[in-house]
Amino acid sequence: MAVTKIRKISSWTLLVCSVITIIVLGMFFGGGVVDPTADNKEYVYTGLLLDWTYVIFIVTIICMAFFAIWQFISILKSNPKSALMSLLVIALFAVLFIITYSMGDGTPLTGLNADSQSYNIPFWLKVTDMWIQSAIALFILIIVAVLGGSVKKILNR
Repeated sequence: MAVTKIRKISSWTLLVCSVITIIVLGMFFGGGVVDPTADNKEYVYTGLLLDWTYVIFIVTIICMAFFAIWQFISILKSNPKSALMSLLVIALFAVLFIITYSMGDGTPLTGLNADSQSYNIPFWLKVTDMWIQSAIALFILIIVAVLGGSVKKILNR
């Protein structure tokens, strides 16, 4: 019963977020550009797309932190060793972010408009590289886990 309710809530949440994202992307790409003669296109609804991305990102981080703490507290009562393993995962994420941040390039970009110059500093450039490289590393880890699980399943037959 509870699994069905959780599945319904998560399905509806995904559906609503996907519909809103499709609408925002449609407005972004179909809304036109500020100056069609400019070399670099500046879309009219860039701010809306960025705001929606920030909202989704912040809600995801808040939910992830809330459920991680909730899971840690509930598991700590029944299985302390497993709870400490969940802290290890959070520590590994922190290590991944530190490594990918240190790998980032802080060289300022050229050819940006005046509005972008406030973010064209080494800190924001390295943070951007950190997120991109972390996403790539996690994507590779997901592929390795799927392949490893499939191979293990085949070998255990």
